[in-house]
Amino acid sequence: MNFEILTIGTELVLGLTLDTNGAEIARTLSESGVRIVRRTAVADRGDEIRDAVRDALARTGAVITTGGLGPTRDDITKRIVAELFGAPLEFDEAVWQALVARFARFGRVPVASNRVQAEVPRGALVLPNRWGTAPGLWMEGELDGGGSRGLVIMLPGVPIEMANLLAHEVGPRLAARAGGQTVRSAVVRTTGIPESTLAERLGEIEDAIAPLTLAYLPGWPGVDLRVTAWNLPVAEADARLRAAVGLLRDRAGGHAYGEGGDDLAAVVLELARAQGLRIGVAESCTGGLVGARLTDIPGSSDVFVGGVISYDDAIKSALLDVPEAVIGRYGAVSEEVARLMAEGAVRRLGVDLAVAVTGIAGPGGGSAEKPVGTVWFALAHGERVNTPARFTIETSATRALFVGTRAEIRARAAQAALYLAARRLR
Repeated sequence: MNFEILTIGTELVLGLTLDTNGAEIARTLSESGVRIVRRTAVADRGDEIRDAVRDALARTGAVITTGGLGPTRDDITKRIVAELFGAPLEFDEAVWQALVARFARFGRVPVASNRVQAEVPRGALVLPNRWGTAPGLWMEGELDGGGSRGLVIMLPGVPIEMANLLAHEVGPRLAARAGGQTVRSAVVRTTGIPESTLAERLGEIEDAIAPLTLAYLPGWPGVDLRVTAWNLPVAEADARLRAAVGLLRDRAGGHAYGEGGDDLAAVVLELARAQGLRIGVAESCTGGLVGARLTDIPGSSDVFVGGVISYDDAIKSALLDVPEAVIGRYGAVSEEVARLMAEGAVRRLGVDLAVAVTGIAGPGGGSAEKPVGTVWFALAHGERVNTPARFTIETSATRALFVGTRAEIRARAAQAALYLAARRLR
């Protein structure tokens, strides 16, 4: 089955709202054996919606839309699609009563404009919306004027409503039509290696995993490797994907840190937890991003102790015991200062492992010797001797040069700090 996705909303076209619905639909439909051939966004204008739906049906015969099912004047998707099928809108008492009951549960009463949401094109299948007020609609049949048939699935634009209708009402129906065929994907997450270098390391892997396909998806965290099985029986697709993921991880080596939506911070925490270690951070240019990444993971408190955000050099001296003379001689962005920051964090926080970050995120502040994007990292591993107050500390440091905006440099530095910690813990 081939489908097109049409997301409707002026805010999407203007870039004021990110089109997360389109991505969610593509992922879910692919798992149901549907091939997505095109994604389009249009404004809340009748002529644009009409042309987009009509053109999509002419190309593929099937389109799924989001948006335009609400009670306001700019919600016109349902009316436009009904016109294309020559199906008049009819008031559905069952839909209305369900809407009234939902409002009552929240102590509210629907207003007159809400009655529009109970209007259904003649012949359409209502997809009950237990998460909102606008039901989804499944419209299939002969288009007005005859000669061709089409399928339009209309879903509300509110992401949580759309996602639930997609999973509970649309996906199962499409999977049943797919006849046991599916489109499935798996993702191997890598970091700390450029896309071109990673491609060389993987070699002619496309031949080894055929008929699966491989896509490289670079971003600030690293390069994700997405392998896809197209239109295969479910059992065969899953078996081939497992084998391909194993091969990808083997060739990527230590740069592969997870699969699917795995977060590198969660990997660091699990590695530390398995060894009974507690960790801390000392951050300058990242301003707490490393600590934020770690504390984003539920249950991190049994591993992550805390950190020192030493953005000002005086804090590096006062809270991390970095001598002012060292900062004056080598500069705050230096190997010497990074090492002392990490060691100070081990002693002050009483942790087993501390990672330190100090750099120049820009856009200003760089020099020929230390350009914008220069970041020094240090890892300090403390071994307790006799009492918790005494340590022998082993420290290592490394330098990196990142490109991008200030936000991108900071995000990449935080990811690199977590990667260095994961490598050390392994």
